Amino acid sequence: MATLNQIKNLSDKLKIYKKRYLKKQYADLDESATRLMVNSLLTDVFGYTELEEIKTEYRIRGEYADYVIQVARKKHFIVEVKSIQLDFTEKHLRQSVNYAANEGIDWIILTNGKQIGLFKVLFGKPISVREIFNFDISDNEDFKKMPEFLIYLTKRSIQKNELFNFWKRFEALEPVQLSKNLYDINIVKFLKKVLKKKTGLFFNECDILDSIHKIITTKIESNKPRNPIDIFTKKKEKENTSVCTKLEIRKPE
Repeated sequence: MATLNQIKNLSDKLKIYKKRYLKKQYADLDESATRLMVNSLLTDVFGYTELEEIKTEYRIRGEYADYVIQVARKKHFIVEVKSIQLDFTEKHLRQSVNYAANEGIDWIILTNGKQIGLFKVLFGKPISVREIFNFDISDNEDFKKMPEFLIYLTKRSIQKNELFNFWKRFEALEPVQLSKNLYDINIVKFLKKVLKKKTGLFFNECDILDSIHKIITTKIESNKPRNPIDIFTKKKEKENTSVCTKLEIRKPE
């Protein structure tokens, strides 16, 4: 994982980039001018080497991807660039997915120099795509939290396989994936034990499974504790001194 120092270093580079390019006078740049900004983003901020690792106008099945990022002979990203004045559309993403599918590339970056979106290509049948994050560098709230996510787009992260591990963690913690674990027999047995202790009554496994399913499929108003709760003593775990934080990623409108 990246250190706090490395994240701060990336944040400093992003500040320089923001100060240099995200000015009023550049708000209406066309796509070719926006690419000059993106060149700086890829080299000065993310650390890739021009020509060697950044392939421009990369030919794929008779069409051309704006950029392909290649490190140690492996293609890691399709980078699709749009004019700074344009927002991403489904059409832009679809085009990039086609490029990625034809080249066997796992990741897509959509950017207009100001907005940066990361997408994971899922090579199933059919091929699909999952949005991981979408940040606006010019937005102050986004800017505060984006370095700890954009760090996974850097050359150093790719070399250390950190983006792959980030994806595994992201996927494992998605509600649709994590919720499946709640049906595990060990969870059901634990809940039987808790309910027996609290009520003195016996609950069969089918009743508990039905209730778990309702929890998963029903919106319930509940406050999240700062730390895990000890069910039996109704106190916070003394051993756990860390504060749980929520992974908040901005989604497009």
